[in-house]
Amino acid sequence: MSNKTTQGRRRFLTGIGVVATGATVAATAQAAQSSEHQNFVPARHDEDTWLDANSAGHRVFLDSSTTSGGVTALNYANNILTGHADGYGGSDSDYSIVVCFRHQSTPLGYNDAMWAKYGEALSGFMGFNDPRTDAPFMTNPVTMDRSDMSNRGNTIDKLIARGVSYAICQRATRAVSGFLARATGGSSEDIYQELSANNVPNSRFVAAGVVAATRSQEYGYSLLYSA
Repeated sequence: MSNKTTQGRRRFLTGIGVVATGATVAATAQAAQSSEHQNFVPARHDEDTWLDANSAGHRVFLDSSTTSGGVTALNYANNILTGHADGYGGSDSDYSIVVCFRHQSTPLGYNDAMWAKYGEALSGFMGFNDPRTDAPFMTNPVTMDRSDMSNRGNTIDKLIARGVSYAICQRATRAVSGFLARATGGSSEDIYQELSANNVPNSRFVAAGVVAATRSQEYGYSLLYSA
């Protein structure tokens, strides 16, 4: 074997060693990062403990930020519970489902008294009139037993009876209050306080819907977005 051939082989083998060493270092670093991730424990806050106040075997956070998404979310909640019963022989109590109304769907979290008072402006905010009459809603659309909308007759109260709860974005409520104040000539702060005291049953205001959506995953909830 010539001297040049021997030197070439040595360089080749040395190169393999460098590559192998680099791969080992990369794999070790990746394993360390994976270990750190597995050891991650999210910080806990008193404001989020409600997410853990159940012993259900399944947890789902149904997020919505659009008008159509907020209405459809109630149908999704029904489908989850019904699918679990039909396909797994389960019961509603096996699930903890939270439907979140934020951004444009936020007004769906206000009760019928607020819709009776501000329905025209709230319909305008959501860009959503009654499909039967093309008039503004004067009752919360998702409290009405209507099969012609995308919630398919699944109302706030019907789903409460099945264990579903609701989260309402407080930051968006501030924005809605400003919108209503401009539309009615009222006080934004007064309207905010009024809306905050008139949420739908089995619901709570959260600091921000986007925060609640992310925190829910830290408490083991599957996140489903309703568009």
